Amino acid sequence: MLKANDWQSQIYINGFAGKNDQVTPDWNKLEAQAIQKMDHKAAGYIVGGAGLQETVAANRSGFAQWKIVPRMLRNVEQSDTSINLFGQTFSSPFWLCPIGVLEMVHPEADLAVAKAAAQAGIPYVFSNQASVPMETCAGAMGTAPRFFQLYWSKNRDLVASFVQRAEACGCAGIVLTLDTTLLGWRTMDLDLAYLPFMEGKGIAQYTSDPVFQKMLDAKLQDPNAAGPPRPPLTMQLLKGLISSVQRYPGKGFLQKLRSGRPMGAVQLFVQTYSNPAITWEDLAFLREHTKLPILLKGILHPDDARKALDYGMNGIVVSNHGGRQVDGAISAIEALPGVVEAVNKQVPVILDSGIRGGADVFKALALGASAVGLGRPYVYGLTLGGQQGVYEVLRHLMADFELTMRLAGCRRVEEIERGCLNV
Repeated sequence: MLKANDWQSQIYINGFAGKNDQVTPDWNKLEAQAIQKMDHKAAGYIVGGAGLQETVAANRSGFAQWKIVPRMLRNVEQSDTSINLFGQTFSSPFWLCPIGVLEMVHPEADLAVAKAAAQAGIPYVFSNQASVPMETCAGAMGTAPRFFQLYWSKNRDLVASFVQRAEACGCAGIVLTLDTTLLGWRTMDLDLAYLPFMEGKGIAQYTSDPVFQKMLDAKLQDPNAAGPPRPPLTMQLLKGLISSVQRYPGKGFLQKLRSGRPMGAVQLFVQTYSNPAITWEDLAFLREHTKLPILLKGILHPDDARKALDYGMNGIVVSNHGGRQVDGAISAIEALPGVVEAVNKQVPVILDSGIRGGADVFKALALGASAVGLGRPYVYGLTLGGQQGVYEVLRHLMADFELTMRLAGCRRVEEIERGCLNV
């Protein structure tokens, strides 16, 4: 793996030869180019946030209040960006956040991301709402590190099945997302009246699951089962029906259509995928069904962080879901110091929401984060260049962080601490 200055030099040398990378290292251009290439529905789903988008904006502005204070003459010729999490050593303090329905931006979807993550040596958190089953992605990653994101559905057997599958395909931990027991008021999606799951997109973890298939059998065999209200027959509805049939596993379009399983799967998913009734006491069920570390994602309040420790959780992910759930919420970086203080180094604390450059990573680590999660930027790389596009985004960010760390006077991640910042 090239060091940061070597990666930087390679970009300049390639440019001198008239060859540019597939994706720009300029964040603003990256986002603009990706949005331009996306279908407008995909752009609304990937880019959009809740309400007035205030939390999306706060995730960026929250970083600006913290200023790096570089120190000089520290001999930073050699550097080490590695970290240790859950007994494993990773080459850099990043992981790839779970983002669903990636088939909206590239046909290889999660599989391309999994391959790029393995190539870069960065852990990938498989999305609960993936377009590709976790087993397929795990098979493409070899021994590279991965985790699994879990949404708590209304069916406990399904929850247990997802966890067992994650263990079987080598995941290093379960990332339980707490902040999406209901969908936020996502105005860009609502303005388009579009939810990709209705077309059978982003439900590959379900249609590949044996418990979900048994649930679907029962649903289709129950003559008294009530389905959702039927919308009027339109061309758009027909396109959605065709999409759901095409995406359902198996061969034979007409055979799948006649079985009723594709649309039945969509309906069953909508009925079961989230559960707003879960409480802290439900965590015991999860612990009974896995020996893997359990991280709680969506923690923003110090009291919730303390409670997570009381309930035996193994890690915290400070996140507001990229601003997609509660408009006007506190930014992730603002919440980080209080959560870190509450946890008091008893478990790792990972920050996501708003990371766009190496300076953001440095600031998060200085405020006590053990690692950071990257979200939308890698999706933009996927949009523009598939697996190679994701890899280039990751390498750009890794190089940016390493150079920032060294230029600030730190040789190792352990040297990045609160005294490196001024507010």
